Amino acid sequence: MAQTPINPQDALAELGRIRLDRVGVDDVLRSVADLARRSVPGAAEVSVTLLRGDTPHSVAYTGDLALSLDEWQYRQGRGPCLDASVTGDALSVPDTTAEDRWPAWATRARQVGVGSSLSIGLPIQEAVVGTLNVYGSAPRAFDPEAMELAKTFAAYAAVALANAHSYENATTLAEQMRAAMESRAVIEQAKGIIMGDRRCTAEEAFGILVKLSQDTNRKLRDVAELLVARASGDAG
Repeated sequence: MAQTPINPQDALAELGRIRLDRVGVDDVLRSVADLARRSVPGAAEVSVTLLRGDTPHSVAYTGDLALSLDEWQYRQGRGPCLDASVTGDALSVPDTTAEDRWPAWATRARQVGVGSSLSIGLPIQEAVVGTLNVYGSAPRAFDPEAMELAKTFAAYAAVALANAHSYENATTLAEQMRAAMESRAVIEQAKGIIMGDRRCTAEEAFGILVKLSQDTNRKLRDVAELLVARASGDAG
């Protein structure tokens, strides 16, 4: 079911209200695509492409038409979406019947009912680039005002995506640090148990743990946890 168009200022304000500590990156991307489709005059479908290394993905899209055109470009290795991802430029295809930069893609676009498109580069972070792709049903669907609005929206989207990735990376790092601290704590406990049992040094106790890990083909932390659990059971 078609969604109600939204005033561009309201769309940008809604994007700015996204709480990155409460939603994941995928939710941010879906909001970006949906708000762009509802606010950019002439937009029929919208997608967001992220390019990690040499691999592009349509991580959000408002309909199958946008997804199919994106994926056609990925398979062929050519198209405005891919070029905008690499260069970071804003690339306009005013009329797919007169497009000579990507003629094969333009033919495919016409076949599925797309008359024009915008692909606007999103410089998200060093390792990730992408595009906001806006597809119009008619030729010259995007006047200069619509094109400027799409660029403004893409700038907001890039900031939101960068923040989302930063938050996600920070959360992942915090979780890794917590797990590392827990692993260290249980390994120290296991070393203490071995030292008390074998009357050996901390270095010797660690060597014993490592050997147990190798002999049983289990992670060092798992071996330490099992040893601590057994000791706790004996104590009980």
